[in-house]
Amino acid sequence: MRLLSRFAGLAALFLPAAAHAQGVDPAGSGPIVGALSWLQGTLLGNVATAVAVMAVAAVGFMMLTGRMNWRFGATVIIGCFILFGAASIVGGIQSVAAVG
Repeated sequence: MRLLSRFAGLAALFLPAAAHAQGVDPAGSGPIVGALSWLQGTLLGNVATAVAVMAVAAVGFMMLTGRMNWRFGATVIIGCFILFGAASIVGGIQSVAAVG
C-alpha cells in the first residue's frame, strides 16, 4: 500500500497541470504595455516598412554587382521576413501550445 501511494505521488508530480496564467493586462502593467505597443507600432509601421524596402533594394543591388556575399544578403532579406511576420509566427506558436 505504501508503494502504491508513493507511485501515485510521483505520477501526480509528473502529470502536466493546467497553467493558471494571469489576464492579458495584469494590474500595474499599463506603462509597460503602452511602451511595448509603441515599440511594436514603430517596428511594424510605415517608417519600418520604408526602411526595409530601402535595405532590401540596397542589398539586392550590392549582391547583383558583386559587392556583397549572397549569404549575407539572404540573411538581411530573411530578417525582414521574420520582423514583419513576427505576429503570425507568435500566433502560430501560441495556437500550437494552447492547452485544451
